[in-house]
Amino acid sequence: MMTRQRTLNLLCGSYAFLAYGFIFLPVAVLILFSFQATLFPVPPFTGPSLRWYEAVLGDRRLTAALTNSLVLAAISSAIATFLGFLAAYGLARFKPRGGDLMRGLLTAPLSVSYLIIGTGLLISFNSWGIPKSLLAAGIGHVVINLPLCFAIIYSQMSDHQVNVERAARDLGAAEWQVLLLVTAPMLWPALFAAFFLSVTFSWDEFVIAFLLTRFDTTLPVEIWNLLRSGLNPRTNAVGSLVFGVSVILVLLLELLVLGRRRS
Repeated sequence: MMTRQRTLNLLCGSYAFLAYGFIFLPVAVLILFSFQATLFPVPPFTGPSLRWYEAVLGDRRLTAALTNSLVLAAISSAIATFLGFLAAYGLARFKPRGGDLMRGLLTAPLSVSYLIIGTGLLISFNSWGIPKSLLAAGIGHVVINLPLCFAIIYSQMSDHQVNVERAARDLGAAEWQVLLLVTAPMLWPALFAAFFLSVTFSWDEFVIAFLLTRFDTTLPVEIWNLLRSGLNPRTNAVGSLVFGVSVILVLLLELLVLGRRRS
C-alpha cells in the first residue's frame, strides 16, 4: 500500500513538474536572454548584461508606450471596477425584473473573443466618427473588464450585508453614504481583486489596443512592431518587464487578500 502511494505521489509530482516546466520554460528563456550581451538573442548565453534594458529605457517610443499602457490599465480598470460595483449592487440589492437576463448580458463578453469585440468596437467607432486613439482603446478595455469586475463583486454580495446596510439607513445615512461608507468597505477585497485583475489583463492586452490605436500605442503593440523587424534583443527585455509587472500585480493582490484573511 505504501509503495503504491509513493508511486502515485511520484507520478503526480512528475506530472506537475512537466506541466509547470512546459508553461514557464519559455518565460525563463525570455528572461535569461534579456541579459544577453551580444546582438542576437540566441545561444550560447554571453551575459549577464543590462545593455538591452538600458536601450529600452532610453528609447522614447518604448517608454512612451510603457507609460501609455500603465495609464490606460489604471484608468480603464478603475472605471470598470466602479461600473461593475454599481451594477452588482443594483442587481443584488434591488432585484429588478429580468435580473437574470441582465446578469447574462453583463457577463456575455467573457465568452466572446477579443478579436470579435475589437472588430465590433472598431466598426462602431468608425460609424460614430470616433478616431483611433488611446481613448478608444480605453473604452475597449472597460468593455472587456467590466464583466469580470461585475462577476467578482457580485459573487461577494451576501445577505448578511443587507442587515448592516439597513441599520445604516435606520440611523439616518443617505443612500450614497450607505454605498460609499458601508457597502464598499465590506467589499474592499473583492474591489481590489477586480481592480488588480483588470489591470493585469489590460496591461498586456494586444488585440483591442492594436485595432483601436494609431499613433499613440501601448507596449504590447510596440513589442509587435519590434517583432515584425525580426530578432531583436530589446524584445526580450521589454517582454521581461511586462512579465515582471504582471507578477508584481498578482503578488500584491495575493498579499492584500492574504492579509485580509489573517485579520
